[in-house]
Amino acid sequence: MSKEVRALAPNNVWNHFADLNAVPRPSKKEEKVIQFMVDFGNNLNLETFVDKVGNVIIKKPATSGMEKKKTVVMQGHIDMVHQKNTSSEFDFETQGIAMEISNGWVHAKETTLGADNGIGVAAIMG
Repeated sequence: MSKEVRALAPNNVWNHFADLNAVPRPSKKEEKVIQFMVDFGNNLNLETFVDKVGNVIIKKPATSGMEKKKTVVMQGHIDMVHQKNTSSEFDFETQGIAMEISNGWVHAKETTLGADNGIGVAAIMG
């Protein structure tokens, strides 16, 4: 994957997106990305669990002084539409997305990028 993508601003969002895209996450086969998100929450020492339908819930306590404010829920889907060029031998079940920058745009080599909703999830992680 391109180091140029990881250098984009805001840096933390692009790095989370790159980390997420390194995990195979085709629709209907989300086991690896579910574990990735569980590990992410656990590594931050946040309450993290998976519900009966496979949603990963990560709870972060309110900032000091904000405990009585309404709860904010941020959500996005962690799977991706898995499409590739007909000539590609890319395997969505075992490979991460190869991101690169071309003509000022971030895109994937021979596959869909996974930006729907991977970039949204990366922003939440940031």
